[in-house]
Order: sequence, then C-alpha cells, then structure tokens
Amino acid sequence: MTNRQARSAEFGAVLRGAREKAGLTQEQLAGLSTVSIRAIRDLERGRVIRPRKDTVRLLADAMRLGDTGRAALELAADSASVGKALHDVYSPELACPPMPVHTLFGRESELRALSDLLTSERERLVTVVGLPGVGKSRLAQEAALQVHRRGDIPVLWLPMDAGGRTPDKAAHRPRTALANWVRPLVSEGGHYDELASFIADRPTLLVLDGHEMTPATSPALMYLLHSCRRLRILLTSRRPHHVSGGRLLPLAPLPTALAPGPPPIPGPAATSPLPGDSLSARRPAVELMLSYVSHLRPDLLLTDSVIGVVAEICAALDGIPQALEAATSWLLLYSLEQLREMARESPLALVDGAPPLTLGTAAPLGELLASVRAGLPDRQAELLAAMAPSASSWTVDDAAEVLGVPSARAAQDVHALLLHGLIRQFPAAPGGAGRPGEFSVLHLVRDLVTGGRPPEEDAAPRLLATGAA
Repeated sequence: MTNRQARSAEFGAVLRGAREKAGLTQEQLAGLSTVSIRAIRDLERGRVIRPRKDTVRLLADAMRLGDTGRAALELAADSASVGKALHDVYSPELACPPMPVHTLFGRESELRALSDLLTSERERLVTVVGLPGVGKSRLAQEAALQVHRRGDIPVLWLPMDAGGRTPDKAAHRPRTALANWVRPLVSEGGHYDELASFIADRPTLLVLDGHEMTPATSPALMYLLHSCRRLRILLTSRRPHHVSGGRLLPLAPLPTALAPGPPPIPGPAATSPLPGDSLSARRPAVELMLSYVSHLRPDLLLTDSVIGVVAEICAALDGIPQALEAATSWLLLYSLEQLREMARESPLALVDGAPPLTLGTAAPLGELLASVRAGLPDRQAELLAAMAPSASSWTVDDAAEVLGVPSARAAQDVHALLLHGLIRQFPAAPGGAGRPGEFSVLHLVRDLVTGGRPPEEDAAPRLLATGAA
C-alpha cells in the first residue's frame, strides 16, 4: 500500500467514525450534505486519493462537527494542510499535557521550584536533568498541568524519544496530530520559522520530554524564544546542557532516609497510628514502593517489619522510581525478604531481569544507565570508576587524592557527576557546619561500573597504596 492509499484509508476510517458518532447512516449523511451516497461510500472505503476541500466541508457541516472534530477530518484528508487546520483551533483545549496515571510522591519542593520557574517572567528556558527512571517526565507533567490550569495556557507536549509519528488510530486526533506536526519541526531543524509563526505571540509552554540538546538545536530554541515573546520551553534530559539564559533543575532520586521535620499530626478522626505509619512517613521512596506493593499484593499486611524490609530495598535501589517499580513486580514470585537479599547482592540484575508487568516497553534501566556513563567525558568517567568500588562515603579531597589531581579539578568533576545524578550527596549532620560534603556512588551505578563485584570498605586506601591513580 502506497502512502496515498494509506492516507485515503485513514480518511475513510475517520469519516466513518465521525458519521457513526453523529448517529447517521450513509444515506442520511448524503441527504444532509448534498454529497452523493456513492461518493460517501467511496470515501469510507478509501477509494478516493485526495478528497476535495469543499466535500470535506459539506460533510463536516452535515455532521455538525465541532472545531476539533472538523480539524481531525481536515487533517485526515490532507496532511499538507495540518498547520492551517491546527492553527484555526489552537487553544488550551487542543494543546494540553497528558493526564497523569499515578500519584506524584515526594516531589513537593521540586514541583514548587519548577512551577515557580515556569511562571516567572524572567525564566523562559528550564531543563530538568537526572538519571533515567528518576521521574523527570512525571515531574514535568505535573508542573505543566499546573501551568495549564492556572493560566489556561496551551501546552505543546512532545515526547522526543517516541521514535517518530504516532502509528496507531490516534494519529489523526487533533491533539496527537498537533504533536506529530510540531515534533519534526523541532527534531529535524530547518522549520523553526513555521513553528514560530504558528505560536506567534500567544502564551505557550513547549515541553520537549527526553530532548538531548545538540550544538544545532540550542540556537534554534533560542530563536524560538526570541521570536515568540510569550513562549516558555521546558526540557527533560539525561545529560546537563548549559544553555545561555537557561536554568537547570537537577532531579535526584527519591530520598530513602527519613526526611527532616516534625512527624505528621494525625487528623481528628485518628485514634491511633496505623501499623508502619511512623516508618513510612516522610520517606518518599518507601511511600512510593508501598503503593506498588499494596496494589500488587493487597493480601500483604503492611506491618512495621514489612515496611522496614521495604525501606531496605528502597535504599539498595537508590530510591529510583523505575527501579522500585521493577523490583515490586517480582512480588508475585518472591517474598519481600528474598527481594531484599537480591537487591543487596545485585541490584541491577534484580531490576533489569524484572518481568514487564508494570513497565510496559521501558528499556532496561542498566542499558539506560550505561548510555549515560558512556557519554561522560574521560575525567568524569575516571572519577566514577575510581570511587565506585568503595562502599564508604568519600569527600572531594578523597577523590583528589585517589586520582592525584588538585582538589579544584576534582570538585569540578564531582559537581558534574552530581548534575548527572550518578552520585549522591549526604546531608550534613547536625552541628557539622564547615565539614566537607560526603558523597557515594549510587548502588545501581556501582553495580554497573564494577560489573557486580561486591563493594569494598577500603577501596580508596587500596587504590592509593597500589598507585592506581
């Protein structure tokens, strides 16, 4: 089937769906539209390569289609007119972010910071950067929804790693068509004038989810910002990109330790705390994994001991949401205690070997982490390899000593690894002001770098002794 034949078949399917939704037979539609019943049959069977615009208009009028329904019919009839068809119905109703499926756990401060940046008059380009599976898209989705609802602002949400146009039956729905039309204008380059003309001076939030900045795309995005004075751009990326005038928001894994602050105050109806409440409160990673556990194993009573095991699993998996979801999917086969031992011995094997029960088509986390590691500059890769074997925390001075480099250079590379999310910084203990910050390589990253070898408590001294710098 040629592209023209495929487009004709798609138009036929859209027309038939709109007619049936309107409750009309082919004969009734012919009488209302003055289009012959034979022509309608040929259109619905895909026998017409390119329907005439007047015919499409008559059919749309007869079915009393609204703006979005009319745009869908026009898009299916002539993909070349997509820009004009969408421009006529461009609105917050047409352009909106996808609705969330799950509750957002433990990102209150990050969401507040991101929402403030997106609503600030001074900030117009923001990048959320972090490891794969850490929740960048979910945070961006929640922030975009707040912007959309608060100001009734159109949101162009583009999944940049989706691999091209939507192939299913949703391809000619106006919202999907809008994303399919805008995505190549951004990813392929050379069509920014068309996109800038489309957005013009209307307030718009453009979200490029999974966009990896290149030297070619950076000037183009700046051109869009200069051309569209009320446009804001939000990127999610696995690698930090320093763009002039842009802001970075690093997204760390969910905390697995108890968050600071007073314990929650029970409500008026509460007479006594539920089992495990004191262990899960203010521990976002634990709360998230418990939500997975309660749905997958509703028969499992969430006692203090059960929640304690869940907390240990969360710590072994670094509080990365995708890793927690993958590990929980094993509960149909293994007990929580078995999962804890597996997470301690080989966290990456546990996560990557999980059955695709709740992850859909997500790529294995180990493969995604490996791609981030492969993109590191040599200095940062050397630092990561040197510090990964150590199970104990370390400082910038420790890293400088192991590598035999000045502390200032080591600090730059530690900072870069923090932006990538490959290492974790420990909060200073009470009364510890002035002490150097302490860091550790994430367990999953350590497993990747060391090939699954168990961590060593004295790895850094050993490296020094053998002159491994």
